Amino acid sequence: MTQRPGRRPGAWCAGLLLAGVSAVVGCRVADTDGVTPVPQLLAFLPWLLLPTGFALLCALLARWWTGLVWGVAVLGLLAWYLEPYGRTTQPAGPPLAAFRVLTSNVELDRGTPALVPVIRDRRPDVVFVQECAYRCQAALEAAFTDTYPHRRAVRAAGSRGSLILSRFPLTPAAGVEGTLGMPGAVADVRGHAVRLQLAHPAPPLPRRLGRWRGELGGLRAYAAAGGDTPTVLAGDFNASQDHAAFRRILDTGLGDAARLDGHDRTPSWPSRTASVIGTQIDHVLVSPDFAATGARFLRVTGTDHRALVVDLTLHQRR
Repeated sequence: MTQRPGRRPGAWCAGLLLAGVSAVVGCRVADTDGVTPVPQLLAFLPWLLLPTGFALLCALLARWWTGLVWGVAVLGLLAWYLEPYGRTTQPAGPPLAAFRVLTSNVELDRGTPALVPVIRDRRPDVVFVQECAYRCQAALEAAFTDTYPHRRAVRAAGSRGSLILSRFPLTPAAGVEGTLGMPGAVADVRGHAVRLQLAHPAPPLPRRLGRWRGELGGLRAYAAAGGDTPTVLAGDFNASQDHAAFRRILDTGLGDAARLDGHDRTPSWPSRTASVIGTQIDHVLVSPDFAATGARFLRVTGTDHRALVVDLTLHQRR
């Protein structure tokens, strides 16, 4: 590119920004999560509109027309991939049973005291709690002894602990293997068997992306093995709809309850900045038997995740 000396800094700035954003968008186009830092940046894909817009401005001021065309192309791809992923249709069969689900990552037990009143206020029928270690489990089980007589837990310290609380009888089921606790069960929801699985794969840390992909793959295998049994897969997935590994779970036929109710891009993490910038990595995924309504992301003091509560209605398959 030939530029006047005073315009070169603007052109270089635009080129560097567009090269970085193009690498991330290219992985999205190729349906891959790439290598660090691409997976981490993919979680915030909508926010890449900001550096792209700034790059366009720099290219315009520098009169770098190639960069301007490049930036418009990247902007168009970003706009295209902002369209939510996954099914949007609700079931049309007769309703069989309705219940409420809540999922919350309490960040190493810290959010437990604030979660108790949230549960009492929202009155979910099934509660999935991640990073719920010994103190968290003891506190929740003591506070809701009669409300949730049925439990499944991975009893471990730190982020490995997890808990499922249920008003419905639970039959133990093998959970999904992972670095963090992911218990499973089959609930008897008013005479209907419903598979329940807590999700909490390892985060996509540098040098540990293989583990992250593998554990999301384990959740995908669980979802694909459901057959005709109604399934609820809920928790902190450490992945958004812009991650290929998460989209492959949706490709099994599960639907994101928040998306089904029109909250497809509502951030859940980090909760402290979610109103300004964040990403949705906390999900309730449901099989096609379920309709989802009343989805809400709730602030829980002490944790960096917002809780998600959603009303589910089980329908008869046609």
